[in-house]
Amino acid sequence: MAIDFLLLQRYPTVSVPRFRHYEWRGPACTFGYSQKIDFVRAHLPAPETFDLCRRPTGGGIVDHRTDWTYALVIPRGHELYDARAALSYRIVHECLAAALVALGQPAEVKSQSASLPDEGGALAGSGQPLIDIAQPGVCFQRAELYDVVQASGGVKIAGAAQKRNKHGLLFQGSIEKGSLGLIDWDLFSEKFTTGIARALGATAQRTPWPELHEDEVMGLTEQYAAVEWTESR
Repeated sequence: MAIDFLLLQRYPTVSVPRFRHYEWRGPACTFGYSQKIDFVRAHLPAPETFDLCRRPTGGGIVDHRTDWTYALVIPRGHELYDARAALSYRIVHECLAAALVALGQPAEVKSQSASLPDEGGALAGSGQPLIDIAQPGVCFQRAELYDVVQASGGVKIAGAAQKRNKHGLLFQGSIEKGSLGLIDWDLFSEKFTTGIARALGATAQRTPWPELHEDEVMGLTEQYAAVEWTESR
């Protein structure tokens, strides 16, 4: 979580999007920036002990034991940075669903819902229909607008949350592997990133990590690991 946020703060000085996939060292749960810690603790899966971290983005509780986790950073100035949260959410998830379908998985983007994805902030714009906004709960318990779901039955496969600030847009996403059949995840990653790059008007290519300051990395990592951050609400 700390590295995702640091990429948002530092990397957008380079005017191209950056994508990364990462795994977890052990059982872990993350939860949305605005969620109350008492609610989170009451809804954690039992009986395992989890690494627990508050994300910089919105959304609900995500159990990372069997998921495929990724982050996308879009720099300020890109047209998707200026788009509404619902549009960026839909575009990324359309790319994700297309990659799954290409690998024989019956996936689609949910096109109807009573609520919009949470971005940890107010909705922009005026003159739009009034929308009922559900409070963030447990991420994979139900599908919201533009989540990726099974084409038959509507079971949620993938969700995400966003944070937009003066530097750019951070998109943190999770795919629940248990909702899918057998997949070559390396091939999925290639198809997903290629699709996102095409949607963003770019070309996917492996690139070295930016030269992040060690003290800055350590400081932010310690902040995100601290009890004060986790229990700040």
